[in-house]
Formats: sequence, structure tokens, C-alpha cells
Amino acid sequence: MMTDCYQQLAAALERGAAVLATVMAVRGSVPREVGAKMVIDAAGQTFNTIGGGAGEAKVIRQALEVLQTGAKQFVEIDLTGSPQRQTEGVCGGKMQVWLERWQGAAAQRLVQQILQRLGSGQIVTLITPFASDRQPHLLPPNSLPLPAGLTEQGFTEQIQPPPSLLIIGAGHVGEQLAKVADLIGFQVIIQDDRPEWANPQRYPQATQILAEPIPKAIDRLAHYSQLYAALVTRGYQHDLAALQSLLQRIPPCQYLGMIGSEKRVRQVYQAIEQTGVAPEILRSIYAPIGLDIGALTPAEIAVSISAELILVRRGGTGQSLSGKLRQT
Repeated sequence: MMTDCYQQLAAALERGAAVLATVMAVRGSVPREVGAKMVIDAAGQTFNTIGGGAGEAKVIRQALEVLQTGAKQFVEIDLTGSPQRQTEGVCGGKMQVWLERWQGAAAQRLVQQILQRLGSGQIVTLITPFASDRQPHLLPPNSLPLPAGLTEQGFTEQIQPPPSLLIIGAGHVGEQLAKVADLIGFQVIIQDDRPEWANPQRYPQATQILAEPIPKAIDRLAHYSQLYAALVTRGYQHDLAALQSLLQRIPPCQYLGMIGSEKRVRQVYQAIEQTGVAPEILRSIYAPIGLDIGALTPAEIAVSISAELILVRRGGTGQSLSGKLRQT
């Protein structure tokens, strides 16, 4: 998602000045996290969101002023719903949003540097000074790390590269999973040794298509630190080949899921244990893959898998959000 935001900022800067709105601090229950961003371009169009509603509308109004004046500023959003004062929502918390105008060749170069580093899997440290005569800049790659967070002088944030989802198996489930995974912010990588299945026509979302044997494809991804893997293969032997390579990765996958019935999963586990893999390592695998939502079709299964990807990435219980209220 952060890559998308900076791509949108890059496009906006080609048309003129733009304001980048960044959530700098939060307290209590709020709709977005620290670091969330929204772009407001020279025509007043917005891209991305910092939470919607009246609070976001307030930020947009202020951003249009910043576009004209260039004066950096904070915007306070009150979501407490207090009857004693005007608030912008009833989430229960407060947000502090920084507005800064980006413009010109220097801003365009900075955005391209951010995109290039994120695209190569690097963590980017962006420093945003609050002083009117200083501009945002990047910490050089080999510098000592700086603590992230808000100070009186500015805001330091570490922007993580987007997670990558390796989909092993380019069949019907893989095709639908690629669509949903792309939508929720994963860089999609497809592996299948059948070029008639693994190709750009079937997978326009993919950043890489590896129409080659599984071990060779996985070796190409050795430097990916944020690798998620979904095994949706056409058969037992392909599952084994993938697991034998992926379970040996250093660093390990952030997520490793395998499709199949409980019977098929147990058969694969028995076979992989014979190669010396410890049972506790097998317990790290999400198999059968996905959350139990009653999915039947390839598209529904893709949603089930993607929900589990979000759960692992963001945390959560997988329970219905309405459960507690419906029990009272």
C-alpha cells in the first residue's frame, strides 16, 4: 500500500504541486495507524485515505490551503464524539496529521528514490523536519539507524517494502489468489513450470513469473525478507518439492500455507518428516490453507487465503467483529 501511495504522489507531482498528509500521532481508537498517508494533488483530487469521514474532510480542506500557501502545518482530528466540543467522529480517539507541500524536481527525485529502494526490498528511512526551511530527506542506506517516531524537530519513519506473495501453482485458485493478493498490497510472484499457465496474460498482476522448476524459482528469491508463500499446486509431489526448499529458507517465510484436504496434508507431512524435518517446524505451516468461511469456488478460496494472510501480517483473531455485541 505504501508503494502505491508514493506512486500516486509521483504521478501527482508530474501535474504540479501536491500535499502529502501523514498521520504522525494517534491516541485511543482511530481508523488509521501512525504513518498512514493521503495525497492531495493540485486539482484537489485525493488518493489513499487517512480514515474517511469528517476528519478526513477537515484534512482535505486544510491541504487545499497548504497547496496555495506552502505553509506546513498539523491538523488535529478529534474522534472522541464528546458532546462538550465539536468532534469529527465517534471512533473514540484522536489523530495528529502533518500536511506538507511537495513540488518541483527535488521532490520528484526523492519520490523516485523511495520507490526504487522499496522495489528492491530495502527498508527506507524518511526524515520529515518540521522547520519551514528544511525538506524531507532519506537516511543514506549505510547510515546508523535512527529511532523512529515523533520529536519536536520532526518525524522519522521506517517505510517497509511491500510483502511479496509467492504463489506456487498457476491453476484456477492461483489465478484468483493473485487478483486478491494484489488488491490487498502484496507483490505477486508466480511459479509454475507450465508456461501455458504461468504467463502475463493469465497473471497481469505479477511482478515476476517464474516458469521453471520449484527449487530454481525459490533460489531466486533468497534475498526477500518479507516473503509469504501459498502452495496451491496441482499435486502431492509439487507440495513436497516446495516444502523441501521453503522450510530451509533463511530467513524463514513470514507465512507458508498449503492447500489440500486434511488427508492430503497428513500425507505430505509424513513424507516430509522422513527427510528429517522436525514436527515442530511442520506446525508452522498453515495447512489446510485459509480461514474457515465455507469457501467453495476458486474465488472464495482466494478470499479465504487472503484473509489469513492479513491475519498473519496485521494480527487479529479471525473472529466476527460483531460477535461481542450480538452476545449482549
